[in-house]
Amino acid sequence: MKRENHTLITEFTFQGFSSFHEHQLILFVVFLALYTLTLAGNVIIVTIIQIDRHLHTPMYFFLSMLSTSETVYTLVILPRMLSSLMGMNQSISLAGCATQMFFFITFGITNCFLLTAMGYDRYVAICKPLRYTVIMNKRVCVQLVWGACSIGLIVAMTQVTSVFRLPFCATKVAHFFCDIRPVMKLSCIDTTVNEILTLIISVLVLVVPMGLVFISYVLIISTILKIASAEGQKKAFATCASHLTVVIVHYSCASIVYLKPKSENSRDQDQLVSVTYTVITPLLNPVVYTLRNKEVKYALLRAIGRKLS
Repeated sequence: MKRENHTLITEFTFQGFSSFHEHQLILFVVFLALYTLTLAGNVIIVTIIQIDRHLHTPMYFFLSMLSTSETVYTLVILPRMLSSLMGMNQSISLAGCATQMFFFITFGITNCFLLTAMGYDRYVAICKPLRYTVIMNKRVCVQLVWGACSIGLIVAMTQVTSVFRLPFCATKVAHFFCDIRPVMKLSCIDTTVNEILTLIISVLVLVVPMGLVFISYVLIISTILKIASAEGQKKAFATCASHLTVVIVHYSCASIVYLKPKSENSRDQDQLVSVTYTVITPLLNPVVYTLRNKEVKYALLRAIGRKLS
């Protein structure tokens, strides 16, 4: 009989921000504004990098890939979240939930490894400047991006398959999208094995890239400190500041959600952190790289100048 009950569940319902019911209109306006800025910012970055030959370098190739990945990543989650805030359909089919989870994991992990590739690029640029063009050739850059995407796809297929093989008895997802743990909580059976798998994968896709970025920056800083002139040191630090800012925010938020013990999970706390890495972090990327990066600012001015003339 229990087995029959499992087959009755064909869709889930998002509880979303129901605990903030009185403020849902304000949340909608704020998130819509942030989402619009995120889309516009990432589209501008990709376009500027494509049309300005001064930005046809490995660093900006990785940045354009990161902006493209961030754009798709937000498209998977935010439109549905915004419609839920407006009181529209908050249900999602099992197939729709699995699809959303698949793309969310794929692009989330791709972003992690793209940030690692950018860290490696900065390491080569500062620690091995004379060999930079040889080491970071076009083929290597494409392979690094392909590797990041492949890891994202493999992990997403593994996670989604393991989660959606579970029998489900409950239908209310205590979240605003189909994240791994909130969906697993709806299962009728013990999910300890799935929890362990999720933790192992989280360690591999968060701690390993974080460790590689950390090693890159230890080597970068030690090289920068050997530069004789203060101006040279300042310039070298400036080329890394934007990347390091995005890395710290991105990995910190993801680590809080996926590496903390299960017993410490609180719905409101998880949603707050999830908002940070699904809404704020994708916006941080274009903001940091346009406001803090002189080359991108000059490229924007050149593009505006051409339009006006």
